[in-house]
Amino acid sequence: MAVLKVATCQFPVSSDIGRNARYIRDHIRAAAKRRAHVVHFPEGALSGYPGLDFDTWDGFDWDLLGAETDGVRRLAKEKHVWVILGSSHQLSPGHLPHNCLYAIDPRGRIVERYDKRFCTPRDLEYYTVGDHFSVVRIKGVTCGLLLCYDLRFPELFREYKKRGVECLFVSFYNARARGRNIHTTIMRPTLQARAATNGFRISAANPSGYYQSWPSAFIAPDGTIAASLRQHRTDLMVNTVDTRRDFYDPSAPFRDDAMKGILQSGPPVDDPRSQDRRCGPLPPRPERRNHA
Repeated sequence: MAVLKVATCQFPVSSDIGRNARYIRDHIRAAAKRRAHVVHFPEGALSGYPGLDFDTWDGFDWDLLGAETDGVRRLAKEKHVWVILGSSHQLSPGHLPHNCLYAIDPRGRIVERYDKRFCTPRDLEYYTVGDHFSVVRIKGVTCGLLLCYDLRFPELFREYKKRGVECLFVSFYNARARGRNIHTTIMRPTLQARAATNGFRISAANPSGYYQSWPSAFIAPDGTIAASLRQHRTDLMVNTVDTRRDFYDPSAPFRDDAMKGILQSGPPVDDPRSQDRRCGPLPPRPERRNHA
């Protein structure tokens, strides 16, 4: 059993790496004052997001990105907090970078990097896809990392469940839109379903740049939105993951079997004729009577 205090942050991410870094540092300091153990940022929080914040990698200042990443690492060490940082990870020449989440520990080390596995067709113009899951232990809580479009693939969430993950950090970039859109309608309800069907806590961080399709949220294992930030506002919230607390989970008795491929409530009966699977045991047959 463990307790983890999570700071979920949002701010208007842009192409200005230095400006992004100032927001990030301010949030880390504020979260540390509120005794958070981990500070979670949106997709592309430090680097900005290609296709929205800038149009090409040509001329991108990778040296500045590296220097600001090092600055975040130093501050994580100074404040003794974990940081889940959305950014872009440069690969060798001739290869597009990864869209990534860095997991930075309280000693300022990058101990894990999650690379977005499912990229939209538009993303593929800018990014190389990832090929692995990322699991880290933070204050005794097993945590996993995902990015935005990954939400559309429940298989990723189920695999994290199989790996014992209790809390997911999912970073998004559903901002700078032209107004309400499909993301406004479906993203948070989909996150709620992913939480409830797997028993996860989910920290969902989304930039606040106008128009922010939906505000950042923290979701409980029963699928309820435990807390939410205000739309279009730079802010953070701190929520507590307490693995000692029980939540309503109607699928718990059969989830492990379902993950093993047993797709009904318990093993199949020996004689399939003994039960009508749609409505329970069959009633006794009526007696046949001869009529004069």
